[in-house]
Amino acid sequence: MHDVVTRSRTLFASHHVDLRATQSTTAIAAQLRESGLVTVDGLKSREAVLAFASRLMTITPHPHSTPDGLTSIRDTGAHSHRLGFAGLGNGELKAHTERAGVPAPPRLMLLVCLRPPVEGGDVLLADGRDILAGLSQSDHAAAVTLAKPRTAYFGAGAGHASQVFTVHADNRVSIRLRQDSLARWSPVAQPYLPALRRVIFDCQRHLALAPGQGYLLDNHRWLHSRTRFSGDRLCLRALGEPRFALRHGFTPIPSIHPLPRTNETI
Repeated sequence: MHDVVTRSRTLFASHHVDLRATQSTTAIAAQLRESGLVTVDGLKSREAVLAFASRLMTITPHPHSTPDGLTSIRDTGAHSHRLGFAGLGNGELKAHTERAGVPAPPRLMLLVCLRPPVEGGDVLLADGRDILAGLSQSDHAAAVTLAKPRTAYFGAGAGHASQVFTVHADNRVSIRLRQDSLARWSPVAQPYLPALRRVIFDCQRHLALAPGQGYLLDNHRWLHSRTRFSGDRLCLRALGEPRFALRHGFTPIPSIHPLPRTNETI
């Protein structure tokens, strides 16, 4: 447990940007371009979260959001057993990207803790760049297959046929994933899912959030998940498009063998 706490603090500190510093928005934009992840603190109210999110992104409404565009992530006691509503329960959430079932998922996701749980509820983050590298090295056929067009269908009836890895014309890569009952897989992709899950597990890094702390990530690069929790945990989430230039996807680690281009714009 001590090692997990230490690694959580290290992850938070190594990606932290002080919002009180001059040019903090410029620093956030630069870090998102470099690593795809920023951690922040001092956001202890809904008004502060909304002001910060609005400064960085054009907020995209979500089916569960309120009119200001923010979504309260908490155990409602009524949604955990409904398809696609696991985030509104207190159970484990498997690694995913936000809005994988729409044609163009939002580029940014901000999540801020206002009230921590009594126990559990740690965030688990995994960098898609590391996932692709690990999968390519351990089972390159899996990486190639999961980049083939339309090997996955994410969402319900109005979902979207896509793939886990989208390789763009400039060879940058975007990732898209959900692992609940609203994810369906083609027969060619199905055998490679255990290898993908193993690599995701190996890449996950814990992040325990205190009140006012949060993270901002590139939703086309990072997967996020959550451990089971108890207590009245409350987080606020914002999704949206950046108010600054941000190239699609990420540059793969140079040592891996390139994947064929997907010929699809994410």
